[in-house]
Amino acid sequence: MPLVPPFTAETAAQKVQAAEDLWNTRDPERVARAYTPDSLWRNRDRLLTGHAEIVAFLQEKWDTERDYALRKELWGFRGNRIGVRFQYECQDITGQWWRSYGNELWEFAPDGRNRRREASINDLPIDERDRRITGPRPTAEHGLLLPVL
Repeated sequence: MPLVPPFTAETAAQKVQAAEDLWNTRDPERVARAYTPDSLWRNRDRLLTGHAEIVAFLQEKWDTERDYALRKELWGFRGNRIGVRFQYECQDITGQWWRSYGNELWEFAPDGRNRRREASINDLPIDERDRRITGPRPTAEHGLLLPVL
């Protein structure tokens, strides 16, 4: 069954998990297909429009954010909109580990593809021994279960 608006608590949570799974593939082309061809993004201070810009952005992102691992959690939903909080960890090209915290606002087209994504993100340098996000999400986990600073 496709996950299309209007969302229920169950389908909104499924949509968030599907997005987490998709982003963790680190495949820019696959990720871009979840967005409308004219999708609008604000990612930090960057504004993007459409698949070509999204793919280029994600390619650059994952070329520099090695060992990227993401967790998302439903924050709220209404109609065709979902709010998400997330954390991800990655290693930059110098070997420094980072944990990034953020919030996303999503708006969906009637076919279930994301037509607008606005992301606010903050980064924190961490030691490798302080990593929290490794491997696949445990199947019994419901939510981040990770403290947000």
